[in-house]
Amino acid sequence: MSSDMIPLLSKALGETVYMVAVSMVIASAIGIPLGVLLHTTGRGQILEAPAWNRILGAVVNAIRSIPFIILMVAIIPLTRAIVGSAIGTTAAMVPLILASIPFIGRQVETSLKEVPYGLVEAALAMGATPLQIIRRVLLPEALSGIVAQLTTVVISLVGESAMAGAIGGGGLGDLAIRYGYQRFRPEVMLATVIILIILVQAVQFIGNTLARKLDRK
Repeated sequence: MSSDMIPLLSKALGETVYMVAVSMVIASAIGIPLGVLLHTTGRGQILEAPAWNRILGAVVNAIRSIPFIILMVAIIPLTRAIVGSAIGTTAAMVPLILASIPFIGRQVETSLKEVPYGLVEAALAMGATPLQIIRRVLLPEALSGIVAQLTTVVISLVGESAMAGAIGGGGLGDLAIRYGYQRFRPEVMLATVIILIILVQAVQFIGNTLARKLDRK
């Protein structure tokens, strides 16, 4: 590989990390409360509201059923309205965030379901409010599982950020397409694949380590 590709690889890696990190923070800020609502509004839960739960679940399932590449193209007008452009690293974050919110919501809901309901009943018996139960019982007890689930979301975002390169989203995917595929340079394609593998392995290791440290069992 020529020396001129090293700066390009470094820049592309920085763009990918930027896309994934910012998208994950914003999506988590919305997706975690969404997951809490999905769980607590279910039947027999502390904020039981079956009708709202079904509506919320249907919206989440509808968004999750759209393939990411189609979602990117379908919301181009929305992306342009929010960031002023449909091309570039910042623009790519709009579909990344939109795709991640329902995914995180379902993952958080799954983790909260693993919390023994006896703990919730005990808190209710002591006069705790629903908000106190969420903050002091459900989230702390499910924190290890939530971290493990969010690790999966980050890895998914890494793959989707690479896919965003197909529409000029920047990052490693864009570099692989423009330099590796379109210019017939397989060494560039191979380098981007290796970097993505290392990135995913690092994320998985950090996520597993943090989840183990937070595990209360």
